[in-house]
Amino acid sequence: MTDKIVVLSTCGSPEEAQRLAHALVEKRLAACVSLIPGVRSIYHWRNEAGKDAIEEEEEVLLVIKTSRLLLEDLRSEIERLHSYEVPEVIAMQVVDGSERYLAWLDRELAHKPSL
Repeated sequence: MTDKIVVLSTCGSPEEAQRLAHALVEKRLAACVSLIPGVRSIYHWRNEAGKDAIEEEEEVLLVIKTSRLLLEDLRSEIERLHSYEVPEVIAMQVVDGSERYLAWLDRELAHKPSL
């Protein structure tokens, strides 16, 4: 088991996804963010009139590589910068991986729990 995690989030536009990815990498909250355009999301949402509706949107998926130690700071930064009222932030544990890649991740990430 490692201390590394992959966090998933989505953005409504390529521009927002790129801006968010750059901010996370610049602050060393993420070693790498992969942007996957063309993701189609279908979900329940309560609209402005207070009615539940099924929404369908094209989004960009962010695959964020980071560590468990940085999750709270990463989540706060996503919530601060994101245009969505409720941005997706889902973390998945990295059980194992290439030693060289995991070492690279470790070198590229901040080593303080709060920045």
